[in-house]
Amino acid sequence: MLDADGAIRDLSSLIDDVSGKHLGDESLAKLRSINPASLPRIDADVRIAPCVGAVGKFICIGLNYADHVAETGAKMPEEPVLFLKATSAINGPFDGIVKPPQATQMDWEVELALVIGKDTRYVDESAALDHIAGYCVANDVSERHFQKMLGGGQWAKGKGCDTFGPIGPWLVTRDEISDPCALSIWLKVNGEMRQNSSTAQMIFKPAMLVSYVSRFMSLQAGDIISTGTPPGVGMGMNPQTFLEVGDELEYGIDGLGVQRQRVIAWNKT
Repeated sequence: MLDADGAIRDLSSLIDDVSGKHLGDESLAKLRSINPASLPRIDADVRIAPCVGAVGKFICIGLNYADHVAETGAKMPEEPVLFLKATSAINGPFDGIVKPPQATQMDWEVELALVIGKDTRYVDESAALDHIAGYCVANDVSERHFQKMLGGGQWAKGKGCDTFGPIGPWLVTRDEISDPCALSIWLKVNGEMRQNSSTAQMIFKPAMLVSYVSRFMSLQAGDIISTGTPPGVGMGMNPQTFLEVGDELEYGIDGLGVQRQRVIAWNKT
């Protein structure tokens, strides 16, 4: 937990992990009632792990910003495009992103992620936001050659590589975000701004997405829905530009914190 001064406080005496069983409204209300100053302070140099533990499903929405649809040359979706990202891709917000040995077109995609707080099935859009425990920053790291040329019509090969799903640094509960559709979202590569937009530009909004996904699969507490990326990805640049070992990423969303990572080489040891 962060206190009012931004110091990290230890919740381990109260919960064993920030995972689904602790993300319901009642559990979060109990944590909200705690005075952070009563909890042990953690060294600021400690590694920050993914902000949600034991994620059951990592669901992603493709092509959810109109300008991003245009830069990819895709057709404007009439309904949300869904795909699943391997949960083994989940990574910490400051951990290295590993470039796979055969990768040639590794790309970035900063996204707003929704963290589900309770069992959700066939929920009406009007009630869908109540099923969100909170929000976090995500990066749908993608290998475009794997995705497009080797994908066979689906995207899993280019989306699920180890370390391709950083989430965090913080899970910000929904009461702290008055409007998830009014947040600045941005990403820099080696200090240069590449993506700079607002969640207001999403085609399909969070409430609609939760309701829509729940029509096709049940959602459980701790599941993640990543809501798509704005324009500015490497695949859309002219000439196309992709990540190389040593490149540094920095990206964030207003009110949800900032992630920083370096691309590192795969090491079989």
